[in-house]
Amino acid sequence: MSGWLDDQVAIVTGAATGIGRAVVQRFMDEGVRGLVAVDRDAAGVAALAEAHGDRIRTVVGDVREWASHESAVATAVSTFGRLDVAVGNAGVFDFHRPLARYTPESLVAAMDEIYAINVRGYLLLALATREALTQSRGSLIYTGSVASHEAGGGGVLYVSSKHAVLGLIRRLALEFAPDVRVNGVGPGATLTELRGMDALGQAQRSLGADREASAARIVPTNPLRLAQEADDHAGLYVLLASRRDSRAVTGQLMLSDGGVGVRPIAPF
Repeated sequence: MSGWLDDQVAIVTGAATGIGRAVVQRFMDEGVRGLVAVDRDAAGVAALAEAHGDRIRTVVGDVREWASHESAVATAVSTFGRLDVAVGNAGVFDFHRPLARYTPESLVAAMDEIYAINVRGYLLLALATREALTQSRGSLIYTGSVASHEAGGGGVLYVSSKHAVLGLIRRLALEFAPDVRVNGVGPGATLTELRGMDALGQAQRSLGADREASAARIVPTNPLRLAQEADDHAGLYVLLASRRDSRAVTGQLMLSDGGVGVRPIAPF
């Protein structure tokens, strides 16, 4: 039985946990020939390699650094012969911190960190993969967020960083056309291991740490009353990576947020 992504070769950043891990699994299920998993979590990507054998290669690295992306592309091309899709997914969260809770020093430190990961890391991935994706007429997919559209999707730094991702998707879709499609997936609040920032002392805090409490907070915020799981979003990455099923789609952010945008402004 054929899959949607038969014989494609992919890179996924932030691959060890959460949405990244779910995307890796779905890409495997849909027939990718090879995948390079990129993450700072050496044990996490090693577990992926153990689970999927020769179809997975790993790069332990930081998406803020050019060398990590360069190594991922080189690994994909040297091992599997090409690159068809790159998924920029690594990110950090700010746990809804408002501007008033920052000092000038903490604001600068936190902004440097979150923009370096959530925005610069995505641009470095685009720069590193552009040539190989052009050769294969492939696609670039970013993890945006409901916060790419909605002000309430995080604090001031997270929301602004994810609005920036929407801008990247649109601009890169224009620059990379007609050879490379550039799109994104915008998850809503999801029970994952998405962590906070070192600069704010949040690095050990994650959205899914207390799943029951987090679910109770998330369910009332969307019309479908869903506390979303990472797997709920993975199918959209498959769709956007499929040449057959999304060949006319570029410059788009597909929301997977339980319907946040159609919430009533008053009870009815």
